[in-house]
Amino acid sequence: MDAGKKKIWVRGQFVEVTDEVYTAYMRGDRKMRYFEADLKSERPVYGSNGEIKQVLPSREDSLDRLMEENARQFAAAAESVEDVVIRKLAVDKLHTALMQLTKEERDFICALFFDEKTESEVAKGLGVSQQAVHKRKNRILKKLKNFFE
Repeated sequence: MDAGKKKIWVRGQFVEVTDEVYTAYMRGDRKMRYFEADLKSERPVYGSNGEIKQVLPSREDSLDRLMEENARQFAAAAESVEDVVIRKLAVDKLHTALMQLTKEERDFICALFFDEKTESEVAKGLGVSQQAVHKRKNRILKKLKNFFE
């Protein structure tokens, strides 16, 4: 064998190569063994007195576990772009419809739906019966419904 030449095993036979090729091959071979074996096995970490200090778990993960974890992590967390756009358009249309109402009607609807007051609470504030508030609410909602049709 010439000086500066080494042999590597390729496809069932030894091949003579230069030192640079040998070094690159061995680096790649070691990296391949690291991914194939070292990551897949537990490794003990020894203390200064030679006893096992801790065990590093395998870094190999199963596809099933990753899928299950991913499903939990992202379940219903993200809304689709289409849903966001549809909701935005509906809100814009509702805002336009509310602007078609008189100021009193808008304040009335805001008290019931946005301030979450009951019909009885609104009735007390206006000094009318709950039935009157209910009828007025239905009239205003019918106006809004007609706007959307």
